[in-house]
Amino acid sequence: MENPEIDQLDRQILAKLVEDGKTPYTDLAKQLFVSSGTIHVRMRKLEQLGIVRGSSLVLDYYKLGYTITAFLGIYLDKSSLYNHVASELKAIPEVVEANYITGAYSILAKIICRDTNHLHEVLRDKIQQIPGIQRTETFISLEETIARRVDFLAAE
Repeated sequence: MENPEIDQLDRQILAKLVEDGKTPYTDLAKQLFVSSGTIHVRMRKLEQLGIVRGSSLVLDYYKLGYTITAFLGIYLDKSSLYNHVASELKAIPEVVEANYITGAYSILAKIICRDTNHLHEVLRDKIQQIPGIQRTETFISLEETIARRVDFLAAE
């Protein structure tokens, strides 16, 4: 859905920052032929609209010793327990994403662990102890082939 409060310049700024979030505003201004002040004002507006929600650092967890990425299909006893279970999952540091989904599972979560022993501990001692979780199915990722943001300029 088109947001009438943003224009092509806003979209170009976002596209450049999605490509490289560390690009200085002065460099963005030069690339887009506007002033640095314009970039600052536009970014403030995009934050106020909730389109930009902070910034993040992309880490290579493997190089930090976290060699297992797994996806966890979570079955709930009742769908009304979703908020409680989601709140409990937020407290588990290894859970890096969780989505309320359609289909066989109620929740699909992504977890990152040091190794299979750590994964087993997280499942046994943390996730499967949450009241309301009926059972889980674990899928270990062998390789992340695609990890990107939507190229909204190309998708138009």
